[in-house]
Formats: sequence, C-alpha cells, structure tokens
Amino acid sequence: MSKVWGPALLLVACLGAVLCDNQCENPQKDAQYSYEHVFSSARDKGVNFWDLPGYSRSVYAEDHALLTPESRVWAPNTYGWHNSMTAHLITPAKGPHFTMYLVQMKQDSKASQLDPKVERFVFMVEGNVQVKHDGKAIDLAANDYAYFPPGSNDTLTSAKGAGLCVFERVYSKKGKPAFQHGTTDDRPVLPVAPEVFVLRKLLPASDEFDFNIHVMDFEPGQYLYVKEIHYNQHGLLLLQGQGIYRLGNNWYPVQAGDAIWMPPFVLQWYAALGNQSSRYLLYKDTNLDPLLSP
Repeated sequence: MSKVWGPALLLVACLGAVLCDNQCENPQKDAQYSYEHVFSSARDKGVNFWDLPGYSRSVYAEDHALLTPESRVWAPNTYGWHNSMTAHLITPAKGPHFTMYLVQMKQDSKASQLDPKVERFVFMVEGNVQVKHDGKAIDLAANDYAYFPPGSNDTLTSAKGAGLCVFERVYSKKGKPAFQHGTTDDRPVLPVAPEVFVLRKLLPASDEFDFNIHVMDFEPGQYLYVKEIHYNQHGLLLLQGQGIYRLGNNWYPVQAGDAIWMPPFVLQWYAALGNQSSRYLLYKDTNLDPLLSP
C-alpha cells in the first residue's frame, strides 16, 4: 500500500489543505466535538466485515500499530475494574512503557485502587462517573478528565455507565504529582507555530509529571507541518473525524475510534480529511532524560 498509494494520498491531503480557506491563519477553535463513534457498535458500517471473513484494517508492525474497532477484544472485570469491560490497545508486552485501554463501565460499576507505584489518567468519552477525592465528590461527563497520582486512595464509580479511555504507567520520577481534573475545552490553547492545529495539554508541564495528555484539533485540509521523528512514545485515540496517518513508510486511512501506537523514532504525520473536524487524544512521555529513561 505504501508504494502505490502513499504519494496519491499525500496529494489528496495537500489538495485538501489548499481548498480549505484560510486554514493556516484561522484554525477554528470553537468547533463542537462529538465522540459518539469511539464506542459505537455501528462504527464498521462503511465496510461490512461479516461479508469479508478475516479482513481487518488493523496492522501490527515492529515500529507502529494501528488498532481499529473491529479488532478490539473485550474482557470482563479485568484487574482493577468491577462490572466493567475493558479492551487493552497498548501494553508493555511489546515494548511500550505505558498501558492504554478502553473501559465500558456498566451500571453500578467501579474501579479499584491502583498499585501504589502506578499513576492513571482517565478521559471521559461518554456517560458519567463520580470521583471521590479527599472526601469531595467530583462528577465527570464526556470531555472531562482526571489524573490519579501514584499512591492515590481516590475512588471512581459509575451509577449508570460510562465509556472511558485510560492511560496508566509506573511512575518513573521522585516527585509528588497532585490529583488533577477538569474539562478539555477549558484548558488554554497553546501556541504551536508554524503548525496550524489547536493544541491543549491536560496536565501541568511541571517537572514532577512524567507524561502529558495532548488534545489536538484539525480542520479538514489541515495537516502536520513537521514530519516528526523523536524519542517520545505515543498512544493515540482518534475521537472525531477522519484522515490519513503516516507511520514510517505506510499511509493509513483512519477514522474516529481508531487507536495508534507510536514507539520512539517512528516517522509520523497526519492530515485531516472529510467534512468534519478531527480531534485526537495523545499520550506523550515528558520530562524524562532520554539517556536514563527506556
């Protein structure tokens, strides 16, 4: 696919950028986002997988992975979750130093307390949960998030059900990061020139944090200016929209609900296509010494 379609897909992406009026100077910051396709059982309607035995868009390679909804394997009551289903997308089994997974919390479900060495970030895709932090109840809905530092005694429950994207890792620093929560669109938009996408970071950039979660928004036709190669690891969930993701020398059509693993030094690039804004959630390790941190 990369040899035949790569240049053509690049041309389509670039033409989309040209046709998008004022895309460089005026990225749209007030677009309304819906994450309905992340957990939707109808996500694969564009391709009838039942008529294509053995077919999947998912790809696993040594330097990246694309994990699409039809390949998710859901497991009941995975360690740490009660009355819930989980689908693990990225784990340390193949080299990453973090875990990324989806959770379908059912009625009257809960998460148990973490191992004292583990930190957890929860992004709300749909539904409602309640966090109890220092005796205070905090209600979270779609587009909200919470960070639980290592050693946290906080609880997370759902009375009516919820869909979450969760990132976890063993804390690697000597600091004491604090509990965080908020709403994505309340976070400040950060400067990214010469890029044109809209960037928000959901965690503080202070040194005690060893990762951050970025939310990146693209209008149709916009694309990454830098063709990135770096030592940081990524886990990505496309929350809304569609486009082309380049990973190494492969070019993949992607849509809401797709997840991507990017290890260190894989070439990566994205272009948003279609008629809907793209938004993706991105894990990125930060504040780590590249020499001393695997």
